[in-house]
Amino acid sequence: MSTIILTAGDARISALVERADAPVTALVVGDRAAADAVAAVPGLDAVHWLPLPEGVPAEAAAPAVAAAVAATPPALVLAAGRPAERVLAGAVAARLGAPAFTEVAELRVEGDTVQLTRSVAGGIARSTEQVTGTAVVIGDGGPAATGGSAPVTEIEGAPATGVTITATSPAERAAVDLGKAGRIVSAGRGVKAREDLALVEALATALDAELACSRPLAEGVGWFSHDRYVGVTGQRVAPALYLAVGISGQLQHTVGARGAGTVVAINSDPACPYFAEADYCLVGDLYQIVPALTEALS
Repeated sequence: MSTIILTAGDARISALVERADAPVTALVVGDRAAADAVAAVPGLDAVHWLPLPEGVPAEAAAPAVAAAVAATPPALVLAAGRPAERVLAGAVAARLGAPAFTEVAELRVEGDTVQLTRSVAGGIARSTEQVTGTAVVIGDGGPAATGGSAPVTEIEGAPATGVTITATSPAERAAVDLGKAGRIVSAGRGVKAREDLALVEALATALDAELACSRPLAEGVGWFSHDRYVGVTGQRVAPALYLAVGISGQLQHTVGARGAGTVVAINSDPACPYFAEADYCLVGDLYQIVPALTEALS
């Protein structure tokens, strides 16, 4: 099985080279300078370079990349988890009809078979899987490195046209970094109306805590921005104190707060899942409990 490291012009692939079995070929989508930088990474046997016109997104090269990978089947395609590579690798996997994997902790190749172990269910379990044939694995690229001198060969294949990048701008910085918070008060669907968030905000203020929420309040009703949403697809937090107000405790949310030192759950349902994980459980109406706690703390 051949090993191909796919990169959208980024030379930070040393970790991918280290986990690959020789011989290792890099396939670079970008300009010649990027291809030369990748060629300097030690451990590569060859670099194939697919030029990409300015303003064309990397995923436009997916048909040409897929054709190059298919020319030497089966292949293990490794790509870094950066945005451009993730999109490109996913598009290539779709073109090839090959499986794509993320969160891979262990990887072993035996003949034409790839065996890998990866995190699943938000990191609370591990799954070992086996694939025969071409597979795409997206993981940590690692830093750039120098000292290598792999030959660079240009390959043919015009990128698909129709999409161009017209402008780029930096993403807005999050208003809050929940990952650094020592205390967090998080609201869930038990809060019936947006104006009732004032009760939870007052408790957070009394505790000198950051305010957060479960997924429905951010992505469902839009009461919070995404930077305040705790969960598998939101923020992972590890405060000393995490106080969950009106949150049922579904796995999608609790995984995001599993690093907390002490978890306090407030819920009117004595059978809510969060009570199985919380250190302290307050059963009752949050509209009575939260003001009482705030008054006591004040």
